Amino acid sequence: MGQVVMWGNMIYLDNSSTTKQSKEVTEVMIRSFEKDFGNPSSLHELGRTVQNRINDVRGKIAKPIGFSDNEIFFTSGGTESDNLALFGAADARKRDGKRIITTKIEHPAVLEPCRKLEKMGFEVVYIDVDKRGIPILKQYEEALNHKTILVSVMAVNNEIGTVLPIEKMAEMAHDQGALFHTDAVQGFGKINLRGCGADFISISAHKIHGPKGVGAIAVRKGSKINAMMLGGGQERGIRSGTENINGIIGFGKAVEMAYDGAEHLRLLKRRLLEGLKAEISDIKINGSEDETISTGSILNVSFLGTRGEVLLHTLESKGIFVSTGSACSSNKKGKSHVLSAIGCSEKEIDSAIRFSVSGYNTPEEIDITIEKTKAAVAGFRKLGSFR
Repeated sequence: MGQVVMWGNMIYLDNSSTTKQSKEVTEVMIRSFEKDFGNPSSLHELGRTVQNRINDVRGKIAKPIGFSDNEIFFTSGGTESDNLALFGAADARKRDGKRIITTKIEHPAVLEPCRKLEKMGFEVVYIDVDKRGIPILKQYEEALNHKTILVSVMAVNNEIGTVLPIEKMAEMAHDQGALFHTDAVQGFGKINLRGCGADFISISAHKIHGPKGVGAIAVRKGSKINAMMLGGGQERGIRSGTENINGIIGFGKAVEMAYDGAEHLRLLKRRLLEGLKAEISDIKINGSEDETISTGSILNVSFLGTRGEVLLHTLESKGIFVSTGSACSSNKKGKSHVLSAIGCSEKEIDSAIRFSVSGYNTPEEIDITIEKTKAAVAGFRKLGSFR
């Protein structure tokens, strides 16, 4: 492997894995570290001041998703929020039924809890998706019944960028008396979540240029959920443990900026898509090219005649950072369950690369990425060892 280009010259296109923390977020967090040291549960002025600052952030998160301030609860991130929604709602409603419905392309933070719930005696139905990553609604409709207590469907898929029809699916769930959860970790800041109909929404700060280790779950008033972490009763008993004050303050700043630049992302993705299609033959776009059902930040491409992992490291040596799929599973190797679910062949899965852009990327970086990817793919195909 060649020498990696130093950080200052890198082109970072792995923003679905994590984003660079913004300068603005870092600045507010530094100030918070210096002065926000009180415990928000304390009754004195220092505690009250910090609690008020945390509550201000609740309002910032609540507004773009159509929830109230007192319906926002802080967690350690998207994974904890997903676990709390699934285990908490299942536990609270276990006397109402045992059926839970999800899709085959969910993040492991949903699929793994579902597998655990199956071992605990719950019935989990995994809905198929079409080649675009859209759930088969007929199959979903047939799976829903009066014993269904919870449905969990992501807002945006983290590997292929498909925007799932959560508003319609939430309505169908409610018609059967089921609660609806959406993992909006990839959707918050990129799509409109207001009015999506979800009872629970999971959000993570580090996907929107905020700090790692902090997230939130929105819980609609009246939705049954039991705490899974017990202790001092913080977050109104939903999630015990002293709040990550400084992380929450940084989260708030990131939320303020989250919906800026959505058009910029779409233009960058379109430039990358069109450039790769024009310059490189024998590629396959995984998911959909239709911008009405695909987020403007994620592009998953199979470069037939290559191997994704080798191509990733070749681009890395040129200072371009991409992914072969989800990076949220502790470097697990194996076939992408998402690409398998949308019908990709083994060769298409093995040769897939995920590009994910952010507001920090530029058109010039996209052009360089196209050029370097074209050269790398041509080199592999010349060798012919991956066909």
